[in-house]
Amino acid sequence: MRLVEQFEKGLDAPICLTWELTYACNLACAHCLSSSGRRDPRELSTVEAKAVIDELERMQVFYVNIGGGEPTVRPDFWELVDYASAHHVGVKFSTNGVKISPDIARRLAASDYVDVQISLDGATAEVNDHVRGPGSYATAMTAMQNLYDAGFTGFKISVVCTSQNIGQLDEFKAIADRFDAQLRLTRLRPSGRGADVWDELHPTQAQQRLLYDWLVAHGDGVLTGDSFFHLSALGGALPGLNLCGAGRVVCLIDPVGDVYACPFAIHEEFLAGNVRSEGGFQEVWRHSELFTRLRRPQSGGACASCTFFDTCKGGCMAAKFFTGLPLDGPDPECVQGYGEELLKNRKEKDGGPVLPTSSIVDHSHRTTRAGRSGLGPIRLTPSRRAGIAPTGENADCEPSPLAGMNLLAKTDASCECGGGSSCSCG
Repeated sequence: MRLVEQFEKGLDAPICLTWELTYACNLACAHCLSSSGRRDPRELSTVEAKAVIDELERMQVFYVNIGGGEPTVRPDFWELVDYASAHHVGVKFSTNGVKISPDIARRLAASDYVDVQISLDGATAEVNDHVRGPGSYATAMTAMQNLYDAGFTGFKISVVCTSQNIGQLDEFKAIADRFDAQLRLTRLRPSGRGADVWDELHPTQAQQRLLYDWLVAHGDGVLTGDSFFHLSALGGALPGLNLCGAGRVVCLIDPVGDVYACPFAIHEEFLAGNVRSEGGFQEVWRHSELFTRLRRPQSGGACASCTFFDTCKGGCMAAKFFTGLPLDGPDPECVQGYGEELLKNRKEKDGGPVLPTSSIVDHSHRTTRAGRSGLGPIRLTPSRRAGIAPTGENADCEPSPLAGMNLLAKTDASCECGGGSSCSCG
């Protein structure tokens, strides 16, 4: 049996588990998949999180990709990282760099089981900060410099490809080379707040061709995961699995313990269970109705007759779902143009297409960005979570995500983003 065929039927444990430890975040990125910003008071406790790590060790999960939100603002973050490492579960965590001080960078450089991924969505401050917020480019560059100075080689620079930064691919590669890092390119998905800006930010057909050609030329030195298997219809298959691994080889645990089939599809349609339920994560992974269904042979639907189906596989499930397209149809960014035809023919209501709605809590800061018509400036204003009054030096959270930043400041757990002088609850 070919490896891909084995993956299609699912494995006893995920190859890579994405785990969002918290929805708290000091930024309000326009394309945030999880609509993060404010901490959810129901998030897993330290004891519960360690129990999940114990379970992953028993299942022999090789590593977890920890994200958020901004995971480093969770007060027990480093405790959980150390616990995972001590229990043979490798950790790769994604961060905007806000807590990567020189001391932390040296600590990370001394670890054999922790990898770091710095998020950067523009090779210049103008492009990056338009999406990620004022000052976020400088913060990421400082974090990378700290890692480089500490001797941490090979950390990742993670870029979400958009219509605004596709023309900066060479510049991104130069930044990675400058810091002895590795460039990782990922696809923009229309989920979370990304749904609000997808029409504006997703690459054009011409830009997709540019991206494909660039990956063919530089693919050996650039990571993509399986973000771009839909581009395979432009020529040969790109390196990677070239398969939607949702519920088969990957899944997501969110901050409150809910398990979703795909890190890009936080929606009740793709909710398989919760780690707090009887049997824990293993029961959800091996026996949930949703994952069982996803591991059955897929027909290919409308794409099965396409010459490129064997490499494209119909594209991304999450991209189709959140743009209102059928799951057995073409990807909205299908390079043969079939997705564009379907997008034009979506059912309209009140002047716009009918898109999926969700009952899942939106954790965005209360004042973030303009609506679906386009990006507006970030405005983060002070507030207090209902029923909990912050005390001490952080009683009034800073209005800017980076105002008065002290990377080593102790966090204030009463603040919704984890607190500290970089807190920007709103």
